[in-house]
Amino acid sequence: MDNFDDIRPYSEDEAPAAYFKLMEDKRFQDAIVKCLPNYTVDDLRAEFPNFHCIDDVQASFIRRWMDVFTEQFTTGYTLSGIENIDPKQAYIYISNHRDITFDPAMLEFYFFKEKRKTSKIAIGDNLIATPVLGEVARLNKMFLVKRSGSLREKLMNFKHMSEYIQHCLFDEKESVWIAQRDGRTKDGFDFTKQGLVKMISMGHDKDLIATLKRMNITPMAISYEYEPCDQQKAREMALSEDGPYQKRPGEDFDSIKHGIFDQKGHVTLVLGKPLHEELDAIPTDINNNDKLFHVCHLIDRQIYQNYKLYPNNYIANDLMHQSDKYAGFYTPEEKEKFEQYLQRRSVVQDVPKEKMMDYLLKIYGTPVDNHYEKPINRRQ
Repeated sequence: MDNFDDIRPYSEDEAPAAYFKLMEDKRFQDAIVKCLPNYTVDDLRAEFPNFHCIDDVQASFIRRWMDVFTEQFTTGYTLSGIENIDPKQAYIYISNHRDITFDPAMLEFYFFKEKRKTSKIAIGDNLIATPVLGEVARLNKMFLVKRSGSLREKLMNFKHMSEYIQHCLFDEKESVWIAQRDGRTKDGFDFTKQGLVKMISMGHDKDLIATLKRMNITPMAISYEYEPCDQQKAREMALSEDGPYQKRPGEDFDSIKHGIFDQKGHVTLVLGKPLHEELDAIPTDINNNDKLFHVCHLIDRQIYQNYKLYPNNYIANDLMHQSDKYAGFYTPEEKEKFEQYLQRRSVVQDVPKEKMMDYLLKIYGTPVDNHYEKPINRRQ
C-alpha cells in the first residue's frame, strides 16, 4: 500500500483517527448543520464508538447524507441491475458522467440500500478544492486521478493509477467506479475514451482481453430528468467555440455545489451486464488498439440502451430537429413546462440566448439519437 500513498484513500486502520479529527473541523461541522437537519456533531460523536471500519461510517453517516440529498434534490429515483453483480466478486464500473458528485454517490447509495459493499471511486485531484473535501474524499474510498503535469508526468501518473486500480481489483478484491472519460459530458454525447480502457489495462499487452475479462468491466448508465449544471455546461460549450475554455478560480467547487443542491427531478441508474461473452467475440487477429475500440463500443452500446429517456429528452430532440417525431412520448403540458424551463436556463450575461438554447437542446436531445440511431462513432 505504501506505493500508493499519494493517491489512495484511508485504510481501515487509519480511518477512525481521521474521522475523529474531521469531526473537530469547524468547516465540517458547518456542513453538517447545513446538510443534515436535526443532526448535530454531538450525534455523530455519539455514533463514533460503533464505527469499526469505513463501511460502518458509510452505512450510517454517509447514507444519512444521501437520504437527505435524494429526498430534497430529486423527485425520486430508480435503481436497477444489482442482480448482474455477484457480491463475492470485484468489478470495475465504467460509467457515463453527468455530475461530479451524484453519479458515483448514487451507485454507493444503491449499494447501501442493497446492503452491498461499496466501491472505491476515482476522482480528479482538481476537484479537491479544500482540505475538508480531501479528508471526506479519502474517508469515502475515493482515490485521486492526477491531471496536471508534463506529458511524461501524465504518462507516469496513468501507469501509477492503472497499477492501483489493478491492485484494488485483483489483490484487495475491491470494486472500482470510474468515469468513461475525463470530465463530465457537456454536449449530450456519452462515449468511452479509448485511452481510459488502455489505461486500466496497462502492463498486459500480451493478454489484453484476458485481463479485461478478469476486471469484470460493467457499464453503468445514469440519467437525470434535469441535467445537473446544464446552464453551466451549455455556457462552457458556447464559449469554447472561440478557443479553449478557461475555468475561473473555484469553478469546479461551484459545480460540485450546484450538482448537489440544484433540483434534478427523477434520477435513473442502471448497472449493465459485465462484459464477458462480448469480449470473447472480439477478433483475436487484430491489434490491441482495434481491440480497445471494440471494447469501448461494447461499453457505449449498453450505456446508450440503458440511458433513461425522459419527456424532456424527447421534447428537446423534437425542438432540435424541428419535428414532432417523438410527440407521443410527452404531453403538451410537459412540453410547455420544459420550454419555459429552457427559456430561464438560456439567460446568461456573456452568451447570446439563441446559442445557449442550441447547446441546452443538445444536452437533452442527443441521448435520444444515441438510443435510437447508430452508436456514436466519436472517439478520442
